[in-house]
Amino acid sequence: MLVKVDLHNHSCLSPCGSDDLTPALLAVEAMEQGIEILALSDHNSGRNLPTFRQACELCSIMPLFGIEVTTVEEVHVLTLFEKLEDAMQFGSFIEYLLPPIKNDPRLFGNQLVVNLEGEIVETVEKLLISTSGISFSDVIEEALSRDALAIPAHIDRYANSALANLGFLPNLPYSALEAIRLPVEAETYNRTILTASDAHRLEEVGRRSCYLEMEELSFEALKAALARGLVTYRT
Repeated sequence: MLVKVDLHNHSCLSPCGSDDLTPALLAVEAMEQGIEILALSDHNSGRNLPTFRQACELCSIMPLFGIEVTTVEEVHVLTLFEKLEDAMQFGSFIEYLLPPIKNDPRLFGNQLVVNLEGEIVETVEKLLISTSGISFSDVIEEALSRDALAIPAHIDRYANSALANLGFLPNLPYSALEAIRLPVEAETYNRTILTASDAHRLEEVGRRSCYLEMEELSFEALKAALARGLVTYRT
């Protein structure tokens, strides 16, 4: 079956994300657009993932629990987990490694943890868009060792990408790659290339989703589809 997926989105926890983009509204907007597998992947933290799980359950969406890790080279990597508990553990590990720099909301934006109703339950003080201090290759290895998907984000973007920051894409065992524009004018080693919203505002949800040919809605079927490269790009 053809399944609409969107594996890169932010919430009001990311300082660059809109305060209005709560996990619940993200799930509702995705449901209205027919997205069946949805990831929340805030920068270097998973604190809004428990609310995201609740919202996806209410919207009958299969959730992926993500952390968008900033490597020491300032490359962004999506690490996507099947289980909330695993993502929360990894998110705490990454957040702990961030330097002790306090967020200035006037410069970077708010970092809000919210409940299902969108009420603020916590404001994160440590700046979440700093580098985690882990190398690009080590993030890939660590994510895969935890049975997560490891997907270099927006590899063709002008900043915070493998091609921009490293100058090339290393040949590593990625689960897939994410790109903004197709085709990618670089060596991608025949890896499956996804398009995803990288939404920071509500109106951006679903803007670059894609479709995968899957046998069923499950994490294992998703991994198999990515391995086979059965992806369709269309709106």
